[in-house]
Amino acid sequence: METTHRVVADDARDLAALDDDSVDLVVTSPPYPMVEMWDDLFCNLDPAVGDALDADDGQRAYDAMHGALDDVWDEVARVVAPGGIACLDVGDATRTIENYRVYRNHDRVADAFAERGFHPLPGVLWRKPTNTAAKFMGSGTLPPNAYVTLEHEHLLVLRNGPEPRDFPPHDPDRYAAAYFWEERNRWFSDVWTDVRGRRQSLPAASGDRERSAAYPFEIPYRLINMYSVRDDTVLDPFWGTGTTTLAAMASARSSVGYELDDGLVEAFAERLDGIEAFSADVARERLERHRKFVHETDTTFDYDATHYDVPVKTKRERDIRLYRVRDVDAEEWGYRARHEPIEK
Repeated sequence: METTHRVVADDARDLAALDDDSVDLVVTSPPYPMVEMWDDLFCNLDPAVGDALDADDGQRAYDAMHGALDDVWDEVARVVAPGGIACLDVGDATRTIENYRVYRNHDRVADAFAERGFHPLPGVLWRKPTNTAAKFMGSGTLPPNAYVTLEHEHLLVLRNGPEPRDFPPHDPDRYAAAYFWEERNRWFSDVWTDVRGRRQSLPAASGDRERSAAYPFEIPYRLINMYSVRDDTVLDPFWGTGTTTLAAMASARSSVGYELDDGLVEAFAERLDGIEAFSADVARERLERHRKFVHETDTTFDYDATHYDVPVKTKRERDIRLYRVRDVDAEEWGYRARHEPIEK
């Protein structure tokens, strides 16, 4: 099977390369308003942001930053098909402008999607490990003026419209995209503590690449497998270093990314070095984890997988098919990947 991966070096406030209702899933991590590393970006998008910051008016700056994101959400609402899902990794921000406070970005983004007809579904708190030596903020060990540390991000899950997607009975693409029973229990927990990663920060790169804040591969990989099926198209309007595209390739889904920084787009080819072996490792590790679970658990397995020499817990898992990238061709507008199934 083949998948296509378009990368557009342009402003996501105009997703001109995409038709209405052409996207099945959005997975992205937008720049977080009121996080200082993104001030210049938001000021370039809307000079009113800079005016508000210069005036020490945090609320006005916050509103203007989200106003710039709202233009992207307008386009996202246009291109996501009815029943399609949007998954957004959104972090809140703490900042002192006149006074110290938290800016609740996840609430503001969720409200913006609700205004555009999306229905909120249960999301995930991504609880990230921290190596901070001094965890206390404010007055430290003296009440009442210490502050809780901000060590999580919100993975918002929103559906376009009230109804889920409709599939033909026993749709082969849907059944091939099933996940193992124990993956279902782990992935669909409302708190993730097993995904390693750091806060948004500038990567160790220079020049055109310093405007990126990549998140761990495991996050888009999980979300793509949780909320899409084989042959779906995944959109990331804040593409960055292309982690969502890598996860889509490893999951045998097509993807589209928008990124303002053409240097990041040009550098992506370097990230594809070794994608064949990497994607095979990702798939085989899932299969080996399942084998280990079967060996170590006391639960009963009533079915056998069709394509693998393992038992499975439920009937819907039987046709699971895991894929690797066989090869990738670069094209003028992106990439074409060919996939082959992982064998027993």
